[in-house]
Amino acid sequence: QVQLVESGGGSVQAGDSLRLSCAASGLTFSATAMGWFRESPGKEREFVAAITGSGGYTNYADSVKGRFTISRDNAKNTVYLQMSSLKPEDTAAYWCAASRFLSTMKSHYDVWGQGTQVTVSS
Repeated sequence: QVQLVESGGGSVQAGDSLRLSCAASGLTFSATAMGWFRESPGKEREFVAAITGSGGYTNYADSVKGRFTISRDNAKNTVYLQMSSLKPEDTAAYWCAASRFLSTMKSHYDVWGQGTQVTVSS
C-alpha cells in the first residue's frame, strides 16, 4: 500500500521559515518524482515544487522561486519543502504527491498525502 504522510505544518509570522516533510512508503522512492502542491480557500490546488527521483532536477512555481527549496533523502524515503521568507499569501493546505516523472500538473500525480496546513500571519 502506497502511503504519503506530511508533517511540519503550523502557524508562523510573515518572514519566518518552516520545513515540511513527506514520508513515503510502499513505493520505489528513488525512482519516483515528488511534488508539493497547495490549496487555499477559494482557489484551485496549485503546483509549488517538484523534484526528480534522483534529486538531480527541480522545478518551482514562480511565486515561490528563491524562497522555497525542495529536497529529498532517498535513504529516509522522505521529501522536504524548506520554506523561507514566508508571506501571508503562502497560507494554504500543502500536499505532497508522487509521480512517475517530473511534472507541474497535478493530474500527473498518482498518490497524494493527507495534507498539512500552513498559516502565515502578517
